[in-house]
Amino acid sequence: MYLPDFDYYAPESLREANDLLMRLGPSARVLAGGTDILVKMKSGLLTPSALVSLKNLHELRRIRSDADRGLAIGALATHNEICNSAVVQERFLSLAEAAHKLANNQVRNRGTIGGNLVNAIPSADLPPILIVLGAYVTLAGPDGSRTVPVESFFTGVSSCALKPEGEILTEVVIPPQETTGSTYLKFGLRRSGALAVVGVAAAVTMDGDVMKDARICLGAVYKVPTRAIQAEQALIGKRWTKDLLEQAGRAAVGCCLPISDIRGSAEYRRDLVRIYTRRALTRAITQGHV
Repeated sequence: MYLPDFDYYAPESLREANDLLMRLGPSARVLAGGTDILVKMKSGLLTPSALVSLKNLHELRRIRSDADRGLAIGALATHNEICNSAVVQERFLSLAEAAHKLANNQVRNRGTIGGNLVNAIPSADLPPILIVLGAYVTLAGPDGSRTVPVESFFTGVSSCALKPEGEILTEVVIPPQETTGSTYLKFGLRRSGALAVVGVAAAVTMDGDVMKDARICLGAVYKVPTRAIQAEQALIGKRWTKDLLEQAGRAAVGCCLPISDIRGSAEYRRDLVRIYTRRALTRAITQGHV
């Protein structure tokens, strides 16, 4: 299938991109890696009047770290750039591993972290690990910038907190951590390139064998990535054991509302939530940020 007709713009600055989106109105779309929007346009699911490419905004591809702010990843950083970044591997290998689990090598070469978040797909791999690490996004619009926690960024299926009046996601920031371990595990129907049937991210702060803090986020089992608050509360302040983690897994099942589709029934997904919550917690506790 062919792309429909559209106007194309490649602004040289973020301000120019904001102004273009304001002038063109809601029928214009931002183009980053294009791995999602171009497919939807070819299939007729999207018919934007214009695409505003961010390819010239090279500052949005930077990945940098400092002690005060934490790890800042530009919205145009590709998944493979995140996978291969020395600073990401050193600070948050769990994020690099989550990016590596995403789709296939072709998509990882083009797809961006910003696009992955803005698409707001319930089965996306990056939101759960970013949420348990307390990440936030910077959104830049004609009236200035604001920050939104990743946990609050998603408002529904394919819906997010971006304002339609020219606002652009510019970076993702993971603040300095007290966590001692984190991980993201997913179950898909293929060894690679599969959408998550269930995804579970966990981050823990340990004091010896005692769990000072625990954060668990579930993907692909609700319309937005969902914190398993009841499971977290079952863990905090307790000495970890296999039985305790199994209890947390059962509690996590009560925090999701999965659907039945061609990739699995709701009942099957609930059982996967129990199993993968236990596994993710075990890995975060015993192996650190992996």
